[in-house]
Amino acid sequence: MSATLYALAAIALWSTLASLGTALSHLPPFLLTGLALIIGSVPSWPLVLRDRAAWRVPPRTLALGVYGLFGFHFLLFIALRHAPPVEANLVNYLWPLFMVVLAPVLLPGVSLRPLHVAAALLGFAGAAVAILGTRGGASALQGYWGFLPALGSAFIWASYSLWTKRVEAFPTSAIGLFGLVSGVLSLACHAVLEPSIALSGKDWLLLVLCGLGPLGAAFFAWDMALKRGDPRRIGILSYLTPLGSTALLLLVTGRPLTWTIALAALLIISAAVMGTRAR
Repeated sequence: MSATLYALAAIALWSTLASLGTALSHLPPFLLTGLALIIGSVPSWPLVLRDRAAWRVPPRTLALGVYGLFGFHFLLFIALRHAPPVEANLVNYLWPLFMVVLAPVLLPGVSLRPLHVAAALLGFAGAAVAILGTRGGASALQGYWGFLPALGSAFIWASYSLWTKRVEAFPTSAIGLFGLVSGVLSLACHAVLEPSIALSGKDWLLLVLCGLGPLGAAFFAWDMALKRGDPRRIGILSYLTPLGSTALLLLVTGRPLTWTIALAALLIISAAVMGTRAR
């Protein structure tokens, strides 16, 4: 598979996160994150049993993995608690833009072309239309400190994605180790910060789907894409995530397609085309 196909696979899986998260919104966020990340690491366990080297990574690399997976979700869930969720999610989707513009700063030998900047801005405009258009505007963006951790989560995921190209090469199976350690840290936060809750059979089913999909296989596919492709192009393609997520939510909730979603599709697809044509 090409880097583009791996990236699109990750994007498709991440697009299901909002719908699954809505169905599991009654669970404490750290409990949800911890269990889902641990479940997401399960597919890599057989590789470790067969070859211990599958999870043998330097401490610096492990720290980077935990920084990305745990740090991103930790700040995102804080933002969703202290700011309007849809608008906080929009701020969090600055990470593809950060990924494009930070590439020349964090990666040696990478330059930023005017077309990359134009595509990034166009994609961000499409993401804004897709997300804010479903809730009727951005008036709630005024005066909420919770947007600071949302901005931090965006920076963490963008910088993690870029820094994986600067550390010593590691097998994609090591993402399972990152998820396992991050999941344990999330459960530790749950034990300290959140009340206990009993899980139903439906909760466990949705947790398995969430863990094996957007918090599991998506990370493996994303890592494969980053190892094979141009991070600027992949960053632009990731703008498809808010569009897919919003479209799936419309389907699940039965809401009609509006002109704002159609406009967002045009902007985001145009940005993806521009980004992939940039050299």
